[in-house]
Amino acid sequence: MTSRNDPALRQPRLTGIVNVASAGQFPLDFSDLMLERGYSGIRAYGQSKLAQIMSGFELAGRVPAGEVTVNSLHPSTYMPTKIVMDEIGHSIDSLADGVAATRRLVSDPALAQVTGRFFDRAREARANAQAYDAAARAELWNRSLQLTGQADPA
Repeated sequence: MTSRNDPALRQPRLTGIVNVASAGQFPLDFSDLMLERGYSGIRAYGQSKLAQIMSGFELAGRVPAGEVTVNSLHPSTYMPTKIVMDEIGHSIDSLADGVAATRRLVSDPALAQVTGRFFDRAREARANAQAYDAAARAELWNRSLQLTGQADPA
């Protein structure tokens, strides 16, 4: 039974951002960021997932770590979604597996202060090497601002 005097209940919960990304990542080509040459669906998917992770890493470094955590997650592999079943024809992991991995990253007290990381299901993992390139992350950040017409909030 949990008491109202429990220290864990008195501590405010950080705001957490979880990017549901993928282990299927493809390096960004900044000379063709919008994929106007040589388009392929799998390349677009992989680049978009890496861009999510890179943006998450960049954002994690820009917001107060004591207030907001930003992490990225590959929740599971080939869950039985419509697109997976139509394109692949079979699933590997269940939807419940993906939900459990996501829920853990959002609510596990052991991860409450963890930020700027990539997880493969329930374990911390390495994203594509480009995600750890500070210059590439800054370029993506700036290009994103340009494409959306937004000013840098910093």
